[in-house]
Amino acid sequence: MTVRERAGLAGARRVVVKVGSSSISGENAHKIQPIVEALAAAHARGTEVVLVSSGAIATGMPYLLLDERPVDLATQQAAAAVGQNVLIYRYQDALRPFAIVTGQVLLTAGDLENPTHRSNARRAMERLLGLRILPIVNENDTVATHEIRFGDNDRLAALVAQLIGADALVLLSDIECLYTRPPGEPGARPIDRVEFGDDLHGFEFGSVVVNSVGTGGAATKVSAARLAATAGVGVLVTSADLVEEALRGAEIGTWFAPNPAAPVPAGTAPVHTSSTI
Repeated sequence: MTVRERAGLAGARRVVVKVGSSSISGENAHKIQPIVEALAAAHARGTEVVLVSSGAIATGMPYLLLDERPVDLATQQAAAAVGQNVLIYRYQDALRPFAIVTGQVLLTAGDLENPTHRSNARRAMERLLGLRILPIVNENDTVATHEIRFGDNDRLAALVAQLIGADALVLLSDIECLYTRPPGEPGARPIDRVEFGDDLHGFEFGSVVVNSVGTGGAATKVSAARLAATAGVGVLVTSADLVEEALRGAEIGTWFAPNPAAPVPAGTAPVHTSSTI
């Protein structure tokens, strides 16, 4: 059942949560614990949770003695290969006290465009959820090409939410909500709610930001939210620091209302991989 309002997150059947590199790596690595605690609480309420987590490259960088995100593809792939292993260990270690087992799922956008790969991915994730295992999804950075340089896991999270018929998608950011323009600029106003079909072209979300650990930004979250909402999945964009409140249905963040006329349940619809703000 699609969650139509934020409050419905507390009783959602299935939720996809996405967290970015900057929220869980470097000096913020300790934030994995509170994120895990929030996911475990939702899991205990009976919600099936899928975590889409960036951070493989950022987590691997110190092991390669890198101070900044590498710019060449081969080194990005090497950092991802090392970091993904460490990242999953950190999540599993944090989840161990809650007796929750994780399952690693590495995908590319291309996997979700190929009918056979898409079917296999859906079947595997449905089985993991049926076994009460918490899937942790990331882009398969060791083989990705275009996506690793310009993509962001916000879009992957939207595709996964559509793939498995999630009731809602929670995109975690560095700020509590989206604004009509960069929040540091004069006149920036918080956006509480975006109805399906609202025209957002007058807002200034900025371009994709590439920082020392990852890629992303408000624009990618808006695009991903619109993509998921079109498929009938409600989306909340809020801060990683507020993940527990988000999953309990608090009135926080920016809510993207799902398409009320989505023709088929999200889990059975073909996966469409493009969207515009």
